[in-house]
Amino acid sequence: MSSSSMNGPRNTSSRSTHAQAILGPEFCERLSETKVLLVGAGGIGCELLKNIVLTGFGHITLLDLDTIDLSNLNRQFLFKKKDIKHSKAMVAAQTAGAFNPNVNIQPIHANIKEAQFDIEWFKRYDIVLNALDNLDARRHVNKMCMAAGVPLVESGTAGYLGQVQPLLKDRTECFDCVPKPTPTTFPVCTIRSTPSQPIHCIVWAKSYLLPQLFGEDEDGTDELDEAEKQGENAEEIAALRREALAYKAVRSALRSAQTTEDVAQRVFKKVFHSDILNLLSMSDMWRARAAPTPLDFNAIQEGTFSIQRPSNLSTTSGSAQTTHFQPANGHVNGKTSSTSSSSNGVSGLRDQRALSLHDTLELFISSTNRLAERLRKGEDTISFDKDDDDTLDFVTAAANLRSAAYYIDRKTRWEIKEMAGNIIPAIATTNAIISGLIVLQAIHLLRKSYAQLRNVHVQFKPTNPLSTSTMCPPNPKCGVCRDTYTTVLCDPARVTLSELVHGVLGDNEKEVSVYEDKRILSDPDWDDNLERTLESLNVGRGKFLTIVDEDEEWGTIVVALSILPPNHLSDGPAFILPSPLPSPPRLEKQQSTPPPASSRKRSAPDDDIVEIGPIAKRAKTDTNGAASIPNIASPNKRRRLEEDGLLMLSSKDDKIEDDVIEID
Repeated sequence: MSSSSMNGPRNTSSRSTHAQAILGPEFCERLSETKVLLVGAGGIGCELLKNIVLTGFGHITLLDLDTIDLSNLNRQFLFKKKDIKHSKAMVAAQTAGAFNPNVNIQPIHANIKEAQFDIEWFKRYDIVLNALDNLDARRHVNKMCMAAGVPLVESGTAGYLGQVQPLLKDRTECFDCVPKPTPTTFPVCTIRSTPSQPIHCIVWAKSYLLPQLFGEDEDGTDELDEAEKQGENAEEIAALRREALAYKAVRSALRSAQTTEDVAQRVFKKVFHSDILNLLSMSDMWRARAAPTPLDFNAIQEGTFSIQRPSNLSTTSGSAQTTHFQPANGHVNGKTSSTSSSSNGVSGLRDQRALSLHDTLELFISSTNRLAERLRKGEDTISFDKDDDDTLDFVTAAANLRSAAYYIDRKTRWEIKEMAGNIIPAIATTNAIISGLIVLQAIHLLRKSYAQLRNVHVQFKPTNPLSTSTMCPPNPKCGVCRDTYTTVLCDPARVTLSELVHGVLGDNEKEVSVYEDKRILSDPDWDDNLERTLESLNVGRGKFLTIVDEDEEWGTIVVALSILPPNHLSDGPAFILPSPLPSPPRLEKQQSTPPPASSRKRSAPDDDIVEIGPIAKRAKTDTNGAASIPNIASPNKRRRLEEDGLLMLSSKDDKIEDDVIEID
């Protein structure tokens, strides 16, 4: 973690005159002592940093893990071309520091999810401002702020749309109170065997082929195991398992410095010829869909490759049609002509030029050789990065070659970068509007003007570009902000799970289960881990332990773990409990809803139906006039008892053939 501070002499010059006139001198003085954490130094983060520096927030911590890329420069104005590949946080702090020498900016180049940024660290700040671009980090910061009781302002943009949401525990809903849409997923067999859309081929090249050849995924069996559990085609999965094993030899060739063969050609023939032939051998798969065409390496290079396009995919009626590939720029399989390239301005742009099949093959060969050379020079694994030209070229070429084999429209390099990188269009104006709204909501939170808090939406509506809504209360069923949080300072190497749980519960002993994230560490029927240390369970600083009452009488307790203070004696207690101990709320028992009472109203005004109460039945008597015992062994009763594991005998003379427990 690196940091630098920019300090200057405090002055009351004209720099702050307008802010004092708008906010008042007393609040401006408070702002100069306010400690704010800004997470993210991207499109929103750059604008927001400029705003809070000029507003007069005195102590700013700026945290971002990313480095500057060329594509950032069109909207992240704190960066210049010379700053490419440098830390966003460091450069942004240095640039913005000059706007107001009276502020102190501490940049941190790190991941907000690292253990060092625990609850105690978050409690240092008066407010947290989120300028993040991924869901996982947003949820993490939301949980940390709910646990620390620190106000948070959440934000986001997508093209012309944007949103600002102030969050405060127990007063407003949190980020997780409303479920977020899950990312789109595709069945494994669709991606691996039967693609029908460009996105299927792009996901295959990015998430399957690239890791299979250059990444950590050597066999992909985990994905296939999950697909098998989901009931996908067993024959396809068996073929894909055989295919995955065959990749091991190709992986070895890519990494071997002694390889003399053309590795790119070997990969091509394996992926786009042999594997497709294997799929074609499963004739049942192609009864209701068009069978793919294996690609021919030499024929494509020579410009003679043609394909039998199925009639049901052709725009003309009749039998199957033989066509040469004709991409959007008008080039047949052969080389791109210089005349057409110069006459078409769009085709001159590398990313937006539609490649011929021959050019796509050349790009595949080039990118494969570049990635193989990186492996031979010492890189262990290579993963996709939209800003890595080698991986982007490989995914572009592989996706378009697969699209050709399956008669799917091919995409330009720019389109594939957008889809594979999950790029959401960013507009500098939207970022600027959202950043100003963040500061307004932050001021309401710092002033504790909670009645003034608003959710604000930027809309693509010229007549009403901004819409606001009042804050909603917390969702009572939220699994984040409705939990009871507490902090325990401890030495994980000396504290056992049992000691911590019993210490937090105190005298309120009950049957509980203990979780760490999605891992279950103990429950009433499994206590093997109770005497193990937290360190041995890989539980330490920055982690949360969730204690759940199995009887559902009390709310959930979430224990945030932090380290012992520096002045703690080495032979002192291994952990320090909070005072007072957490007191979760008692849960209301769910009352079973009684069946609705039958209505005594007549169904219609003209119904001449008279309601008569039920007539009591006369009890059955035997020949002596005594009331007989009712037959409780009715079919319905017998069935209900058998569902509960009980066996009813018709008479005392019935014999029990199975091993059962007899109950009078």
